[in-house]
Amino acid sequence: MTDERTIFGKILDGDIPCHKVYEDEHTLAFLDVGPVSQGHTLVIPKERVANLHELSDVSSSAIGRVLPRLCRALMKATGANAYNILQNNGTTAHQVVMHVHFHIIPKFDEQGLGIGWNAGSLDPDQAKQLLGSLHEALARDS
Repeated sequence: MTDERTIFGKILDGDIPCHKVYEDEHTLAFLDVGPVSQGHTLVIPKERVANLHELSDVSSSAIGRVLPRLCRALMKATGANAYNILQNNGTTAHQVVMHVHFHIIPKFDEQGLGIGWNAGSLDPDQAKQLLGSLHEALARDS
């Protein structure tokens, strides 16, 4: 469990107001107060953990269920025909609020998320070794 006094914890506790888009038993979605584009929405679990890999199956399923629904609503409401989903884990990955959250960022020509992609290449031998390690880790996590 993460520090319950993150800004998202304060929103969940009702100490800070938000522009609520959606809420159910496990999730809350609200407009970002520093939007990258019109309709920029944050989706958070009510479970208070910092990173996605710490999230329970129940909370992750709830977020997976609601994200497509919110994306459809945002596209209709804003007129956007494209969007990005952004989710960061850890400060070196640009996470600022240490509570799992997903950004839905509608894209309008120049307005919206801009990203760079520094693609490399996958070495077949490294891929084989990595796959072995991943399969072992997944088997232990079952």
